[in-house]
Amino acid sequence: MATPSDIATARTVPEAVHRRRWAILVVLMFSVLIVVLDNSILNVAMKTISSPEPTGLGATQSELEWAINSYTLVFAGLLFTAGLMGDRIGRKKVLLAGMVVFGVGSVFAAMSASPGELITYRAVMGLGGALVMPATLAILMNVFERDEQPKAIGIWAAAVGLAIAIGPITGGILLNHFWWGSVFLINVPVVIVGLIAMIVLVPDSRDPSPGRFDPMGVLLSVVGLVLLVYGIIKGGQLADFADPQVLGTVGGGVVVLLLFVWHEKRSEHPAIDVSYFRNPAFSAAIGAIALVFFALMGVTFFIVFYTQSVRGYSPLESGLLLIPLAVAQLIFAPRARLVVDRFGSRIVCTVGMLLVAATLAGFLLLDTDTPIWVLEVLFFVQGTGMAHIMPPVTVSIMQALPREKAGSGSALNNTFRQVGGALGVAVLGSLLSTTYRNGINDELAAVPGLSDDQRHTAGESIEATLGTAERMGVHGKALVGPANDAFIHAMHITSISAAGVALIGAAVVALFLPGKQPPRQPTQGPGAADSEHKTLEAHR
Repeated sequence: MATPSDIATARTVPEAVHRRRWAILVVLMFSVLIVVLDNSILNVAMKTISSPEPTGLGATQSELEWAINSYTLVFAGLLFTAGLMGDRIGRKKVLLAGMVVFGVGSVFAAMSASPGELITYRAVMGLGGALVMPATLAILMNVFERDEQPKAIGIWAAAVGLAIAIGPITGGILLNHFWWGSVFLINVPVVIVGLIAMIVLVPDSRDPSPGRFDPMGVLLSVVGLVLLVYGIIKGGQLADFADPQVLGTVGGGVVVLLLFVWHEKRSEHPAIDVSYFRNPAFSAAIGAIALVFFALMGVTFFIVFYTQSVRGYSPLESGLLLIPLAVAQLIFAPRARLVVDRFGSRIVCTVGMLLVAATLAGFLLLDTDTPIWVLEVLFFVQGTGMAHIMPPVTVSIMQALPREKAGSGSALNNTFRQVGGALGVAVLGSLLSTTYRNGINDELAAVPGLSDDQRHTAGESIEATLGTAERMGVHGKALVGPANDAFIHAMHITSISAAGVALIGAAVVALFLPGKQPPRQPTQGPGAADSEHKTLEAHR
């Protein structure tokens, strides 16, 4: 039996850090909370921001998309670089810098006088978010011992579920009492509290032997990711992924990323050791992250229009409807490790993916007058599935890498999640838009007095159609019913497509994730921690 002195000897985390590890986790959850919360708040505020001044900014559908996409583009493009920076110069430093940039960007976004300014400052917030996200998970891996990491990652993942609910609810309350800019200004007090807590509690850590800097690798990763994500976004906006501009940009991004992989394989000091991708479990976990977010982000994007535009709920009510999704994640994500210990990652993640697929297919039950409790049940099941996917695959990714490379591992995890999400919004959003336009075009053609440009604009989205109907007064009322029907049909087509992607994810994890692992034996003796001895130097 291991004695207390044996355990202390085997520990790879300094005792002072180990004692305050749970307080540090709470601070890290604050960081995750604010980054995720901001995007969920913006989804609720989109309808208000599109309103004419002085209520909103009069943003068009395209400008609204870029208010989201400018953040996504910068965030996804710089995630990997931010993770490398944390490994080299210190994760706490990068985390603090990211929080400051995010806070400053939030202030300027709140004060934006035009859609163009909002898009610009959202990009600044994306830079801050890119610095924050990899650092939080990397610090977590360096303040918890290996046997506690699955539990800590589960709690960290639950913070995402909490933000999913808090964001829309907070946004709804703010929009009921204040102007649209308050949804960004609310970030500032959270940033201030978070900064103080980080300075006091969070230790710094970095790779003690980072090797030479790889500027070519960093440049190729940034250029490749930015081109890829921009092409994906542009394809979604044009609703045409065969457009030469889209094909050229996406193809260019893929080529640059292939050059990045080639360069990393030949480099003596690579930014990331690409040989890790030869591990099927590691690659399957990365693929699962991308696929599940592809399926979910596209669906999440249009649910706000179903609840507000079709069903007539207010922003606050729309936010409250997401509570079951968050509650399920809060309940199950911290406990996912217990299920994994009993059944193994393969079975748990496969069942989680199947639950997500079933939920997405379940959106076929939703109509203009479906009892709202059906949506609530679907959200709870969806949250349950997510809670049994995110923690296990994140643990698989992070524990496959040496602890000193935690920043790179966290960046890979977040990069694939973000690229998968961006692809989901673009592809599924394009499918939704195209199907909706095909369903409403005949109705718009029958409306007298509309020019071709007005018909084209009115067919962009259900919001655009309803806005046209409202401006037409009595004559526009005939458009409301067909618009709702066309949107419901488009939502069903998109949902079943997303369910298909989730099923592919289920097949990937079922084939390649490891099964149940034998119990981990407690380490004893003074030599137990030799393999991770260098990480002691990484803490300050």
